[in-house]
Amino acid sequence: MTRDMRRKDRRVTDTAQILGIADRAKILHLALFDEGYPYIVPMHYGYEYDNGTFTFYLHCAREGHKLDLIRACPRCCIELDTDAKIISGGDDACSYASYFSSIIGRGTAEIIDGDEKIHGLKVLMRTQTGREFDIDAAMASAVTVIRIVTDSFSAKARVR
Repeated sequence: MTRDMRRKDRRVTDTAQILGIADRAKILHLALFDEGYPYIVPMHYGYEYDNGTFTFYLHCAREGHKLDLIRACPRCCIELDTDAKIISGGDDACSYASYFSSIIGRGTAEIIDGDEKIHGLKVLMRTQTGREFDIDAAMASAVTVIRIVTDSFSAKARVR
């Protein structure tokens, strides 16, 4: 499901274009709830896309603030952006703009273990490097893996 946006002329609905944004971005900004304030952290990610839903996999240390926040409230927001380039306005400051492509979504974060944890790390490595890696339980035990399934998202771009 996609979310509504003001600039409908910049909405991206083509699945191939949306997946292209997810392929190029490489950093996901994860927003969590932290005592009434947003807590945002940039993270490497892997993703799978099925029937209009993204599943993102993130990895991090085995303990820390973001994990405490996820345990307290798993609702989250994600943001990916890529293709940023300034559009010159010359001598008119108000005429400057930017090219960009982005995805913003809402979902639920969950700390995962076992075979799904190993799967998530493989997906992450494939997304980040374009290569397949063998990952075993011993390797996976060194990190925590977070799975985020989107409830909704929208994609937007201003391209040349």
